[in-house]
Amino acid sequence: MGEEFTYEGLYQLLLQRKQDRPEGSYTTYLFEKGLDKILKKVGEETTEVIIAAKAQDHRETVYEIADLAYHVLVLMVQSGISLEEIRQELASRHVIDYKVKQEKMASDQDLQ
Repeated sequence: MGEEFTYEGLYQLLLQRKQDRPEGSYTTYLFEKGLDKILKKVGEETTEVIIAAKAQDHRETVYEIADLAYHVLVLMVQSGISLEEIRQELASRHVIDYKVKQEKMASDQDLQ
C-alpha cells in the first residue's frame, strides 16, 4: 500500500502540480483555468455538500465533503494560503472560545 494520506501531502502535491502542470491532470486544468473556475468548483461542491447533508445521506455527504476539501486546497494553493495559516487561525479561535467559556463559567459562579 502507498503512503498514508495527509493534508500536508496533498497540499504539497497540489503545489507541485501548479508548478509542473502535468498534461492530463484535472488539477492542472483547474490551475490553467484560473481563480474563477476554482471558485466555481468550490461553490458547486459546497452546494453538493448541503444537498447530501440535507438528504441525511452519510456516504454521499462524506464524498462531497472530500470533493470540497480538495477544491478548497486548490483554492489555497492558487491564493498562496498555507495550511499553517489555516491551522493558526483555527488555533486562535479555539483559544478565544476556551477563554470565553472560562470567563462565562467564572461569571456564572459569581452570580450564585
